[in-house]
Amino acid sequence: MNDADRSLLRELRNALLHLHKTLLDWQRAEFEQDRGPMPATQLLQFIFNDEAFAWLRPMSGLIVEIDEALAAKPPASPSAAPLLAQARALAAPVAGSAYSTRYQTALQELPGAVLAHRDLVTLLKLHNPQSRA
Repeated sequence: MNDADRSLLRELRNALLHLHKTLLDWQRAEFEQDRGPMPATQLLQFIFNDEAFAWLRPMSGLIVEIDEALAAKPPASPSAAPLLAQARALAAPVAGSAYSTRYQTALQELPGAVLAHRDLVTLLKLHNPQSRA
């Protein structure tokens, strides 16, 4: 992976982290409204194990994959292209999936999610202008 790819992945990671945090805070607030307060110390357990947070796992996993790619040393460092493709799929999900349904709802309810989504899509379009995401 060259320096330009590393720089792009760092930008992508930051955009995804911002969007992920916005979505996670929204999901947590909804979860707590239904089930009562969640101690901060147990948030990670709920994220990994509770079905209410399952839709966020693809984005969480992509952030981890980017971290691993950035930490990899040549010659093991992977190409940025598959990670960009995954980010595009998350930014423009196929209708009907649990992720798509929740993501679209968040974009309807949260101005912060719209702005974070816009930042992600802008970054992705800069690196593939023909892409719809």
